[in-house]
Amino acid sequence: MASKTTLNTKNLAALGAERLADLLLDITKGNADAKRQLRLELASEAGSGDVAREIRKRLSSIARSRSFIDWQGRNAFAADLDMQRRAIVSQVGPVDPAGAFDLIWRFVALANGVYERCDDSTGKVQSVFHEACEDLIDLAEVAAPDPLVLADQLLEALADDDYGHYPTLISGLASVLGSEGLQHLKAGITTSGIDLSNNYALRMALEQIADVEGDVDAYIDQQSDLTRKAPQVAAEIARRLLEAGRVEEAWEAINAPDEKDRGWIPYDWEVTRISVMHAMGQTEAARDFMWTCFARSLNADHLRAWLSGLPDFEDVEAESRALEHALGFESFTTALHFLMTWPAIEQAAVLITNRAAEIDGNHYELLGPVSDALEDRHPLAATLLKRGLIDFALQNSRVKRYRHAARHLRECKNLAARVDDFAQFDTHEAYLDGLKQSHGKKTSFWGAVA
Repeated sequence: MASKTTLNTKNLAALGAERLADLLLDITKGNADAKRQLRLELASEAGSGDVAREIRKRLSSIARSRSFIDWQGRNAFAADLDMQRRAIVSQVGPVDPAGAFDLIWRFVALANGVYERCDDSTGKVQSVFHEACEDLIDLAEVAAPDPLVLADQLLEALADDDYGHYPTLISGLASVLGSEGLQHLKAGITTSGIDLSNNYALRMALEQIADVEGDVDAYIDQQSDLTRKAPQVAAEIARRLLEAGRVEEAWEAINAPDEKDRGWIPYDWEVTRISVMHAMGQTEAARDFMWTCFARSLNADHLRAWLSGLPDFEDVEAESRALEHALGFESFTTALHFLMTWPAIEQAAVLITNRAAEIDGNHYELLGPVSDALEDRHPLAATLLKRGLIDFALQNSRVKRYRHAARHLRECKNLAARVDDFAQFDTHEAYLDGLKQSHGKKTSFWGAVA
C-alpha cells in the first residue's frame, strides 16, 4: 500500500482543490513556461476560442522576439513550442479544425526566425517543427481548405523557406490540393520570376509536384546537366525511370556520373544500378557488381545479396572469401566494424592481433563495445583494443577520457591473468611500466587509476 506522502493522483486529490491551487501558484512563481501551461488549461475550461487566443498571443510573442536561445535555454524553449503545438492539435483541433489549421500554419511559419536565433545542435527544436508539419497535413484533411487558397499559401511560404519545411508538405497535402491546386501551385512557381537555380525550396517543390503527378520527365527537368552526373541524383532519376518501365533510359541515367570522378559512392546509387541491371536481364553482371561494391566498402547488405544468389553449399566458401578480403581491407576500423556486426568474432580477433599497430583509439564508440564483447573468448584482442583507447587518451591529453582510460587499464589487469601468451605484445606489467615512463606526470589519470 502506497504511503500517504507518495506523489500520486489519489494523495494529491486529497489535499483539496483550494490547497492544490495555492501550491500551483507557489510552484510556478518565476517559471514562465509553467504559467503558460496553466493559462492554457484555464483557457480550455472557457472553450477552444480562449485557448486559440492564448496560443495566438504566444506565437506572436515568439515571432517578435529577437533574443538568442543558447544551449542552456534550448530544452525549455523546445518544451514550450511543443506545448503550443499539442494544444493546437488536442484542444483546438477537435472543436475548430479550421482555426487549428490556421494556428498550425502560423506555428510552422515560425521556423525560419527560430532557427536563426537558436542553438539547435541537438535537433530538438527542429523535431518539434517536423511534428508540426505532420499535424498540418492531418488538420488540412479535416479542415479541407480551399485548394487554390492553400496553393497560394504554399507559394508565399516557399519563396522564403530557407530550411526546406514546405516542399516536403506537398506530397502530404496532395489529396487536399487536388489536381487543380497542384497545377495552380506549379504555375505560380514557374511564373514567379524567381531564379529557381538559386531557390532550393521552389525547385524541391516542383520535384514533389512531379512525383505526386507521376511525371518523371518533369522531375528530370528540374535537374541541371551537372547535377544529373552526381551519383545521388543519378540514382533518383534512374529509380523513377525504372518504376516507369523505361529501363534503357534508367541505365543511361545511372551511368551518367563519370567513373573516374565519382569519389564517394552512395549506397543508393549502387543498389539502383544493380536493380537496373536485373531489369535488363544482366544477372551475372549484377552479381559481379555486388561483389565489387562489397569489396570497396565492406557493406554487409551487398554481401548478403551476393551470397543469397549462390547455390546451396557454395555460400560457405564464398563467405570465407569475403571474410578473408575483410582481413586485408585498407581501413582497419571499417574492417573491424564489419567483422563484429556480420558477425565473425574469430576473424575480428585475428584482425586485431595481426594489425594492432593500426588501432585508432579515437573510435571509442566502436572499440569500447567491441573490447567488452571479446573479453570472454579473446582476452588478448580485447586487451589490445583497450590499450588503444588508453594510449590515445594519454598521448593526446584527452583529460575528459582519463577516467575511462583508468577503467580500461584496470580491465586490462584483470584480463592479463587469462591471456596464455602475449606473443610479440608487452605483458601487462611491461605495458604499465611504459605508461609510467611516458605519462607518469599525468596525475589526474593516475589518481583515477588508484
